[in-house]
Amino acid sequence: MKATALVAWNLRRLRVKRALSQEALAVDAGIDRSYVGRLERGVENPTVETLDKLATALQVAAAELLLVPKAGEKPPATLRKGRKKR
Repeated sequence: MKATALVAWNLRRLRVKRALSQEALAVDAGIDRSYVGRLERGVENPTVETLDKLATALQVAAAELLLVPKAGEKPPATLRKGRKKR
């Protein structure tokens, strides 16, 4: 698996695990929301600085964004669409 695909896989996995929207993660990391989406699709190649910002926002080590998924592991789920009910 290519590094951009690993970042995409792990970024979505960690974001969904914490129930964060792409927008909330982008705000916390100080980057653009559309850039987070492109990273999750594997379209963009992030810098080490960007990986560090995302890891800090997700409260994990930057190396966790490059973990290889276990054999047979299903892709990360997506969050429910729309705004959350209060």
